[in-house]
Amino acid sequence: MIGKLKLSLPDGVQDYLPDECYNKRRIENRIRKFFYLSGYNEIETPVIEFFDVFAGVKPSIDQEQMFKLIDPEGRILVLRPDITMPIARVVGTKMANHPLPLRLFYLGNVYRYGEFQAGKQREVAQAGVELLGVGGPEADAEVIAMAIQLFLDLGLDEFQIDIGQVEFFKGLIEEAGISEQEAEEIRALIDQKNMLALEMLLKKLPISEHIKDTMYRLPQLYGDSEILKEAMKISRNPKCRAALENIYQVYGILKDYGFDRYVTFDLGMVQSFNFYTGIIFRGITRGLGYPVCGGGRYDRLVSEFGRDLPATGFAVGIKRLLIALERQGKLEEIPQVDVLVVVENGQMGRAYEFMQQLKSRNKRVEMFLPTGGFANPLDYARERRIPRVVEFKEKEGVVEHEVDFEEDTG
Repeated sequence: MIGKLKLSLPDGVQDYLPDECYNKRRIENRIRKFFYLSGYNEIETPVIEFFDVFAGVKPSIDQEQMFKLIDPEGRILVLRPDITMPIARVVGTKMANHPLPLRLFYLGNVYRYGEFQAGKQREVAQAGVELLGVGGPEADAEVIAMAIQLFLDLGLDEFQIDIGQVEFFKGLIEEAGISEQEAEEIRALIDQKNMLALEMLLKKLPISEHIKDTMYRLPQLYGDSEILKEAMKISRNPKCRAALENIYQVYGILKDYGFDRYVTFDLGMVQSFNFYTGIIFRGITRGLGYPVCGGGRYDRLVSEFGRDLPATGFAVGIKRLLIALERQGKLEEIPQVDVLVVVENGQMGRAYEFMQQLKSRNKRVEMFLPTGGFANPLDYARERRIPRVVEFKEKEGVVEHEVDFEEDTG
Protein backbone atom coordinates (compact mmCIF):
# COMPACT_ATOMS: atom_id res chain seq x y z
CA MET A 1 0.00 0.00 0.00
CA ILE A 2 1.39 3.42 -0.97
CA GLY A 3 1.76 5.81 1.98
CA LYS A 4 -0.31 8.99 2.02
CA LEU A 5 2.69 11.32 2.32
CA LYS A 6 4.32 9.70 -0.69
CA LEU A 7 1.46 10.99 -2.82
CA SER A 8 1.25 14.44 -1.22
CA LEU A 9 3.22 17.69 -0.94
CA PRO A 10 4.22 19.64 2.16
CA ASP A 11 2.13 22.73 2.91
CA GLY A 12 3.19 25.84 1.04
CA VAL A 13 4.81 24.25 -2.01
CA GLN A 14 3.33 23.18 -5.33
CA ASP A 15 3.78 21.33 -8.57
CA TYR A 16 3.56 23.41 -11.74
CA LEU A 17 1.68 21.40 -14.37
CA PRO A 18 2.47 22.06 -18.06
CA ASP A 19 0.00 24.91 -18.68
CA GLU A 20 1.03 26.85 -15.58
CA CYS A 21 4.70 26.04 -16.02
CA TYR A 22 4.56 27.34 -19.59
CA ASN A 23 3.13 30.66 -18.43
CA LYS A 24 5.51 30.85 -15.48
CA ARG A 25 8.53 30.48 -17.75
CA ARG A 26 7.04 32.85 -20.32
CA ILE A 27 6.48 35.56 -17.69
CA GLU A 28 9.91 34.98 -16.14
CA ASN A 29 11.57 35.34 -19.54
CA ARG A 30 9.71 38.58 -20.22
CA ILE A 31 10.70 39.91 -16.81
CA ARG A 32 14.33 38.91 -17.38
CA LYS A 33 14.38 40.68 -20.75
CA PHE A 34 12.73 43.80 -19.28
CA PHE A 35 15.28 44.07 -16.46
CA TYR A 36 18.17 43.44 -18.85
CA LEU A 37 17.01 46.10 -21.31
CA SER A 38 16.67 48.51 -18.38
CA GLY A 39 20.43 48.31 -17.81
CA TYR A 40 20.42 45.73 -15.01
CA ASN A 41 22.70 42.69 -14.97
CA GLU A 42 21.58 39.31 -13.68
CA ILE A 43 23.10 37.83 -10.54
CA GLU A 44 22.54 34.42 -8.95
CA THR A 45 23.23 33.42 -5.37
CA PRO A 46 23.04 29.92 -3.82
CA VAL A 47 19.87 28.54 -2.29
CA ILE A 48 21.82 27.51 0.84
CA GLU A 49 23.55 30.22 2.89
CA PHE A 50 25.09 30.44 6.33
CA PHE A 51 22.58 31.58 8.94
CA ASP A 52 24.97 34.43 9.82
CA VAL A 53 24.17 36.14 6.50
CA PHE A 54 20.67 36.84 7.80
CA ALA A 55 21.64 37.62 11.41
CA GLY A 56 22.65 41.01 12.79
CA VAL A 57 20.31 43.25 10.83
CA LYS A 58 16.63 43.49 11.63
CA PRO A 59 15.05 42.27 8.42
CA SER A 60 11.43 41.68 7.59
CA ILE A 61 11.95 37.93 8.15
CA ASP A 62 12.27 36.52 11.66
CA GLN A 63 14.69 33.66 12.20
CA GLU A 64 11.73 31.49 13.27
CA GLN A 65 10.57 31.69 9.65
CA MET A 66 13.78 30.26 8.25
CA PHE A 67 14.31 26.65 7.19
CA LYS A 68 17.48 25.65 9.05
CA LEU A 69 19.84 22.71 8.64
CA ILE A 70 23.22 21.71 10.04
CA ASP A 71 26.26 20.94 7.87
CA PRO A 72 28.79 18.16 8.76
CA GLU A 73 30.94 20.72 10.63
CA GLY A 74 28.02 21.65 12.86
CA ARG A 75 27.44 25.08 11.30
CA ILE A 76 23.90 26.40 10.91
CA LEU A 77 22.74 26.81 7.32
CA VAL A 78 19.45 28.13 5.99
CA LEU A 79 17.48 27.88 2.81
CA ARG A 80 17.61 31.52 1.80
CA PRO A 81 14.51 33.35 3.06
CA ASP A 82 15.43 36.42 1.01
CA ILE A 83 17.67 37.28 -1.95
CA THR A 84 18.42 40.93 -1.17
CA MET A 85 20.72 40.06 1.73
CA PRO A 86 22.79 37.50 -0.22
CA ILE A 87 23.18 40.14 -2.95
CA ALA A 88 24.36 42.60 -0.29
CA ARG A 89 26.90 39.96 0.79
CA VAL A 90 28.18 39.63 -2.78
CA VAL A 91 28.31 43.41 -3.30
CA GLY A 92 30.21 43.91 -0.05
CA THR A 93 32.77 41.21 -0.86
CA LYS A 94 33.20 39.96 -4.42
CA MET A 95 32.02 43.18 -6.10
CA ALA A 96 33.81 45.62 -3.81
CA ASN A 97 35.84 47.08 -6.68
CA HIS A 98 33.04 47.35 -9.23
CA PRO A 99 32.13 50.90 -10.32
CA LEU A 100 28.97 52.47 -8.98
CA PRO A 101 26.07 52.48 -9.30
CA LEU A 102 25.43 48.74 -9.43
CA ARG A 103 22.23 47.68 -11.15
CA LEU A 104 21.51 44.00 -10.47
CA PHE A 105 18.51 41.75 -10.99
CA TYR A 106 17.61 38.20 -10.05
CA LEU A 107 15.09 35.43 -10.48
CA GLY A 108 14.98 32.67 -7.90
CA ASN A 109 13.14 30.93 -5.09
CA VAL A 110 13.13 31.89 -1.41
CA TYR A 111 11.98 29.70 1.46
CA ARG A 112 10.07 30.90 4.50
CA TYR A 113 8.54 28.76 7.19
CA GLY A 114 5.50 30.19 8.93
CA GLU A 115 1.86 29.56 9.56
CA PHE A 116 0.48 28.41 6.24
CA GLN A 117 -2.48 30.43 4.99
CA ALA A 118 -4.07 31.50 1.73
CA GLY A 119 -1.65 33.44 -0.43
CA LYS A 120 1.31 32.49 1.77
CA GLN A 121 3.71 30.06 0.15
CA ARG A 122 6.76 28.52 1.80
CA GLU A 123 8.59 28.22 -1.51
CA VAL A 124 8.26 31.60 -3.20
CA ALA A 125 9.42 32.34 -6.75
CA GLN A 126 10.62 35.94 -6.99
CA ALA A 127 12.10 38.36 -9.48
CA GLY A 128 13.62 41.64 -8.40
CA VAL A 129 16.09 44.45 -8.88
CA GLU A 130 18.61 46.12 -6.60
CA LEU A 131 20.02 49.58 -7.34
CA LEU A 132 23.08 50.09 -5.16
CA GLY A 133 25.49 52.96 -4.66
CA VAL A 134 23.18 55.89 -5.28
CA GLY A 135 20.72 57.65 -3.00
CA GLY A 136 18.19 60.38 -3.66
CA PRO A 137 14.69 60.50 -5.10
CA GLU A 138 15.89 59.76 -8.65
CA ALA A 139 16.95 56.24 -7.66
CA ASP A 140 13.74 55.59 -5.72
CA ALA A 141 11.69 56.85 -8.66
CA GLU A 142 13.64 54.61 -11.04
CA VAL A 143 12.75 51.38 -9.26
CA ILE A 144 9.11 52.39 -8.70
CA ALA A 145 8.81 53.34 -12.38
CA MET A 146 10.29 49.97 -13.33
CA ALA A 147 7.60 48.18 -11.32
CA ILE A 148 4.87 50.22 -13.01
CA GLN A 149 6.31 49.73 -16.50
CA LEU A 150 6.78 46.01 -15.91
CA PHE A 151 3.12 45.58 -15.02
CA LEU A 152 2.10 47.61 -18.04
CA ASP A 153 4.29 45.53 -20.34
CA LEU A 154 2.83 42.31 -18.94
CA GLY A 155 -0.69 43.60 -19.58
CA LEU A 156 -1.76 43.78 -15.94
CA ASP A 157 -4.91 45.88 -15.52
CA GLU A 158 -6.21 47.91 -12.59
CA PHE A 159 -3.09 47.97 -10.44
CA GLN A 160 -1.66 50.69 -8.26
CA ILE A 161 1.53 51.39 -6.36
CA ASP A 162 1.13 52.46 -2.73
CA ILE A 163 4.03 54.64 -1.56
CA GLY A 164 4.98 55.27 2.05
CA GLN A 165 7.97 56.61 3.97
CA VAL A 166 9.18 54.85 7.12
CA GLU A 167 11.01 57.96 8.34
CA PHE A 168 7.66 59.67 8.90
CA PHE A 169 6.72 57.07 11.51
CA LYS A 170 10.24 57.06 12.95
CA GLY A 171 10.02 60.82 13.39
CA LEU A 172 6.85 60.42 15.44
CA ILE A 173 8.43 57.68 17.56
CA GLU A 174 11.50 59.81 18.28
CA GLU A 175 9.35 62.80 19.18
CA ALA A 176 7.23 60.64 21.49
CA GLY A 177 10.32 59.30 23.28
CA ILE A 178 8.79 55.87 23.85
CA SER A 179 10.52 52.49 24.17
CA GLU A 180 11.32 50.16 21.29
CA GLN A 181 8.74 47.66 22.54
CA GLU A 182 6.01 50.31 22.72
CA ALA A 183 6.97 51.52 19.23
CA GLU A 184 6.67 47.97 17.89
CA GLU A 185 3.22 47.56 19.48
CA ILE A 186 2.06 50.78 17.84
CA ARG A 187 3.59 49.80 14.52
CA ALA A 188 1.83 46.43 14.50
CA LEU A 189 -1.57 47.96 15.25
CA ILE A 190 -1.13 50.66 12.61
CA ASP A 191 -0.10 48.04 10.05
CA GLN A 192 -3.16 45.95 10.94
CA LYS A 193 -5.34 49.10 10.90
CA ASN A 194 -6.73 47.97 14.26
CA MET A 195 -8.14 51.34 15.25
CA LEU A 196 -9.79 50.33 18.52
CA ALA A 197 -6.72 48.62 19.96
CA LEU A 198 -4.53 51.48 18.71
CA GLU A 199 -6.73 54.06 20.46
CA MET A 200 -6.62 52.12 23.73
CA LEU A 201 -2.85 51.72 23.61
CA LEU A 202 -2.21 55.39 22.83
CA LYS A 203 -4.38 56.49 25.75
CA LYS A 204 -2.07 54.63 28.14
CA LEU A 205 1.16 56.20 26.88
CA PRO A 206 2.59 59.41 28.40
CA ILE A 207 2.92 61.32 25.13
CA SER A 208 1.45 64.55 23.85
CA GLU A 209 -2.08 64.67 22.54
CA HIS A 210 -0.80 65.97 19.21
CA ILE A 211 1.44 62.91 18.69
CA LYS A 212 -1.34 60.57 19.83
CA ASP A 213 -3.72 62.17 17.36
CA THR A 214 -1.18 61.96 14.50
CA MET A 215 -0.38 58.30 15.23
CA TYR A 216 -4.06 57.47 15.41
CA ARG A 217 -4.65 59.11 12.05
CA LEU A 218 -1.79 57.25 10.31
CA PRO A 219 -3.90 54.28 9.11
CA GLN A 220 -6.31 56.81 7.59
CA LEU A 221 -3.65 58.79 5.75
CA TYR A 222 -4.19 56.84 2.56
CA GLY A 223 -5.13 58.14 -0.88
CA ASP A 224 -4.00 60.61 -3.54
CA SER A 225 -1.58 63.53 -3.22
CA GLU A 226 -4.06 65.45 -1.03
CA ILE A 227 -3.04 63.06 1.76
CA LEU A 228 0.51 64.46 1.62
CA LYS A 229 -0.82 67.98 2.04
CA GLU A 230 -2.90 66.90 5.03
CA ALA A 231 0.08 65.12 6.59
CA MET A 232 2.29 68.17 6.08
CA LYS A 233 -0.23 70.36 7.94
CA ILE A 234 -0.16 68.15 11.05
CA SER A 235 3.61 67.46 11.00
CA ARG A 236 5.69 69.47 13.42
CA ASN A 237 9.07 67.77 13.67
CA PRO A 238 11.74 68.08 10.94
CA LYS A 239 12.11 64.33 10.38
CA CYS A 240 8.46 63.89 9.49
CA ARG A 241 8.48 66.92 7.20
CA ALA A 242 11.67 65.74 5.48
CA ALA A 243 10.06 62.34 4.86
CA LEU A 244 7.07 64.02 3.21
CA GLU A 245 9.36 66.22 1.10
CA ASN A 246 11.10 63.04 -0.06
CA ILE A 247 7.79 61.55 -1.17
CA TYR A 248 6.94 64.78 -3.01
CA GLN A 249 10.26 64.62 -4.88
CA VAL A 250 9.76 60.99 -5.93
CA TYR A 251 6.17 61.66 -6.92
CA GLY A 252 7.24 64.64 -9.03
CA ILE A 253 9.52 62.40 -11.09
CA LEU A 254 6.85 59.71 -11.48
CA LYS A 255 4.41 62.41 -12.54
CA ASP A 256 6.87 63.55 -15.24
CA TYR A 257 6.92 59.95 -16.49
CA GLY A 258 3.13 60.04 -16.76
CA PHE A 259 2.73 57.46 -14.01
CA ASP A 260 0.88 59.57 -11.43
CA ARG A 261 -2.41 57.80 -12.18
CA TYR A 262 -0.93 54.55 -10.90
CA VAL A 263 0.30 56.03 -7.61
CA THR A 264 -1.39 56.35 -4.23
CA PHE A 265 0.10 57.14 -0.82
CA ASP A 266 -0.12 55.26 2.46
CA LEU A 267 1.61 56.75 5.49
CA GLY A 268 0.22 53.91 7.57
CA MET A 269 2.42 51.44 5.67
CA VAL A 270 4.96 50.90 8.44
CA GLN A 271 5.92 47.24 8.18
CA SER A 272 9.64 46.39 8.48
CA PHE A 273 10.56 49.90 9.60
CA ASN A 274 13.76 48.56 11.19
CA PHE A 275 14.94 47.28 7.80
CA TYR A 276 13.89 50.07 5.46
CA THR A 277 15.30 53.58 5.74
CA GLY A 278 13.13 55.75 3.51
CA ILE A 279 10.69 55.26 0.67
CA ILE A 280 8.74 51.99 0.74
CA PHE A 281 6.13 50.79 -1.73
CA ARG A 282 3.96 47.87 -2.71
CA GLY A 283 1.94 46.96 -5.78
CA ILE A 284 -1.65 45.80 -5.50
CA THR A 285 -4.15 44.79 -8.15
CA ARG A 286 -7.83 44.05 -8.51
CA GLY A 287 -9.01 40.68 -7.23
CA LEU A 288 -5.90 39.88 -5.21
CA GLY A 289 -5.98 40.25 -1.46
CA TYR A 290 -2.24 40.65 -1.01
CA PRO A 291 0.53 42.69 -2.70
CA VAL A 292 2.04 41.45 -5.94
CA CYS A 293 5.29 43.34 -5.36
CA GLY A 294 7.05 45.29 -2.65
CA GLY A 295 10.26 47.15 -1.97
CA GLY A 296 11.93 50.32 -0.84
CA ARG A 297 15.14 51.94 0.36
CA TYR A 298 17.50 50.05 2.69
CA ASP A 299 20.64 52.17 3.10
CA ARG A 300 22.11 50.31 6.09
CA LEU A 301 22.07 46.75 4.82
CA VAL A 302 25.25 46.56 2.73
CA SER A 303 27.30 47.97 5.62
CA GLU A 304 26.60 44.67 7.42
CA PHE A 305 28.90 43.10 4.83
CA GLY A 306 31.73 45.62 5.01
CA ARG A 307 30.68 48.27 2.49
CA ASP A 308 28.64 51.37 3.22
CA LEU A 309 26.31 51.86 0.25
CA PRO A 310 22.85 53.35 -0.20
CA ALA A 311 20.48 50.94 -1.90
CA THR A 312 16.92 50.52 -3.08
CA GLY A 313 15.00 47.84 -4.93
CA PHE A 314 11.86 45.74 -5.20
CA ALA A 315 10.73 42.15 -5.69
CA VAL A 316 7.79 40.67 -7.59
CA GLY A 317 6.09 37.47 -6.47
CA ILE A 318 5.84 35.31 -9.60
CA LYS A 319 3.01 33.12 -8.31
CA ARG A 320 0.96 36.12 -7.22
CA LEU A 321 1.58 37.76 -10.58
CA LEU A 322 0.40 34.60 -12.36
CA ILE A 323 -2.77 34.53 -10.27
CA ALA A 324 -3.48 38.19 -11.05
CA LEU A 325 -2.89 37.71 -14.77
CA GLU A 326 -5.01 34.56 -14.83
CA ARG A 327 -7.94 36.32 -13.15
CA GLN A 328 -7.68 39.04 -15.77
CA GLY A 329 -7.58 36.51 -18.61
CA LYS A 330 -3.99 37.37 -19.57
CA LEU A 331 -2.41 33.91 -19.57
CA GLU A 332 -1.88 31.83 -22.71
CA GLU A 333 -2.47 28.21 -23.62
CA ILE A 334 0.53 26.10 -24.54
CA PRO A 335 0.99 26.36 -28.33
CA GLN A 336 -0.04 23.21 -30.14
CA VAL A 337 2.45 21.01 -31.95
CA ASP A 338 2.80 22.24 -35.55
CA VAL A 339 3.79 19.02 -37.32
CA LEU A 340 3.39 15.31 -36.57
CA VAL A 341 6.07 13.20 -38.23
CA VAL A 342 5.37 9.55 -39.08
CA VAL A 343 8.34 7.34 -39.96
CA GLU A 344 8.56 3.91 -41.57
CA ASN A 345 11.53 1.62 -41.05
CA GLY A 346 14.67 2.82 -42.81
CA GLN A 347 13.53 6.46 -43.02
CA MET A 348 14.60 7.63 -39.56
CA GLY A 349 17.65 9.58 -40.76
CA ARG A 350 15.70 11.62 -43.31
CA ALA A 351 12.87 12.22 -40.86
CA TYR A 352 15.23 13.34 -38.10
CA GLU A 353 16.94 15.87 -40.38
CA PHE A 354 13.54 17.21 -41.43
CA MET A 355 12.51 17.59 -37.78
CA GLN A 356 15.65 19.58 -36.97
CA GLN A 357 14.95 21.93 -39.88
CA LEU A 358 11.47 22.58 -38.51
CA LYS A 359 12.82 23.25 -35.00
CA SER A 360 15.32 25.75 -36.41
CA ARG A 361 12.30 27.69 -37.68
CA ASN A 362 10.71 27.61 -34.21
CA LYS A 363 8.17 24.97 -35.18
CA ARG A 364 6.98 22.44 -32.63
CA VAL A 365 7.35 18.94 -33.99
CA GLU A 366 6.46 15.54 -32.58
CA MET A 367 7.28 12.02 -33.78
CA PHE A 368 4.33 9.65 -33.89
CA LEU A 369 4.63 6.68 -31.56
CA PRO A 370 1.68 4.28 -31.83
CA THR A 371 0.31 4.10 -28.30
CA GLY A 372 -2.67 4.98 -26.18
CA GLY A 373 -5.21 3.50 -28.58
CA PHE A 374 -4.14 5.56 -31.62
CA ALA A 375 -2.91 3.28 -34.39
CA ASN A 376 -3.79 5.83 -37.08
CA PRO A 377 -1.62 8.99 -37.00
CA LEU A 378 -4.41 11.12 -38.51
CA ASP A 379 -6.73 10.19 -35.64
CA TYR A 380 -3.97 11.07 -33.21
CA ALA A 381 -3.40 14.42 -34.95
CA ARG A 382 -7.10 15.28 -34.80
CA GLU A 383 -7.23 14.44 -31.10
CA ARG A 384 -4.16 16.61 -30.34
CA ARG A 385 -5.17 19.41 -32.74
CA ILE A 386 -2.01 19.02 -34.83
CA PRO A 387 -2.72 20.65 -38.22
CA ARG A 388 -0.07 18.92 -40.37
CA VAL A 389 1.11 15.30 -40.69
CA VAL A 390 4.24 14.40 -42.66
CA GLU A 391 4.90 10.71 -43.38
CA PHE A 392 8.28 9.35 -44.43
CA LYS A 393 7.49 6.16 -46.37
CA GLU A 394 9.92 3.68 -47.84
CA LYS A 395 8.18 3.43 -51.25
CA GLU A 396 6.04 6.54 -51.65
CA GLY A 397 8.61 8.92 -50.20
CA VAL A 398 7.33 11.94 -48.28
CA VAL A 399 3.55 12.22 -47.98
CA GLU A 400 1.93 15.25 -46.37
CA HIS A 401 -1.58 15.65 -44.95
CA GLU A 402 -3.47 18.75 -43.87
CA VAL A 403 -5.65 17.68 -40.98
CA ASP A 404 -9.33 18.65 -40.95
CA PHE A 405 -10.58 18.98 -37.38
CA GLU A 406 -14.07 17.72 -36.89
CA GLU A 407 -16.19 20.39 -35.24
CA ASP A 408 -17.71 19.42 -31.92
CA THR A 409 -21.44 19.58 -32.50
CA GLY A 410 -22.27 18.53 -28.96
